[in-house]
Amino acid sequence: MTTELSGRPPVVDLATWQAERDELLVREKAHTREGDAIAAARRRLPMVEFDGGVEVVGADGAVPFLDLFQGREELVLYKHMWYDGAPHQGQCEGCTTTAWHLDDSVYLNARNVSFAVVTTGAWNEVAAYAEFMGYTQPWYSVRGIDEPAGGEMGYLASYLRDGDRTFLTYSTTGRGNERANPALGLLDMTPYGRGEQWEDNPEGWPKGLDACWSWRFDADGNPTWGPTGRPTPQWTRPGATPVETLGRTTHCH
Repeated sequence: MTTELSGRPPVVDLATWQAERDELLVREKAHTREGDAIAAARRRLPMVEFDGGVEVVGADGAVPFLDLFQGREELVLYKHMWYDGAPHQGQCEGCTTTAWHLDDSVYLNARNVSFAVVTTGAWNEVAAYAEFMGYTQPWYSVRGIDEPAGGEMGYLASYLRDGDRTFLTYSTTGRGNERANPALGLLDMTPYGRGEQWEDNPEGWPKGLDACWSWRFDADGNPTWGPTGRPTPQWTRPGATPVETLGRTTHCH
């Protein structure tokens, strides 16, 4: 029962494991409390008013940005990057990862918060992509629209309305988008983690791959940024077959 296993955590008895687990729990609780304090500071940020009447394009045609609130007081958007003219498999794998994990907003809605995805793509391309992916949350094109409703993509952003007045309250990108991806949090609980090179792992652990390697696979399940890869969730979609070219080259963000 105490035989050491190569490339794996040490084998100990339950009492020893519990003692070390309790020691780590002290740090985890401190981390949680600091996260709560940061969230409290986030709620105290000022906000920026903008024109909620600016028109975006969705399934029902052009509508004012205000409609994205769906009558609720708060709104969370994911701003999905877009590559004009690229086939479905050529769209951003990082944004696909985020949007895929945000395809049910029932808990947000219960808290009087709406959710939508916006992107700079032309609506005919966006609509075809959302249909292919099977997304059920509303998508809109903000092509040609400036911040805070449009602008740079690859962000999570939150908004507040007061009647017909609309305000930007918060925005984050990069690893800030990880809060939308519970799979990463679960991987962080496992002994091998995310399997990426930047992680601090013990000697002898499986060698990590490039950051975001799990976002794009080929038909055989091999991580690849090459011409045979698709954003990982796309392999679950009907008609997702191996292809020879992805069109526009995409990169991890």
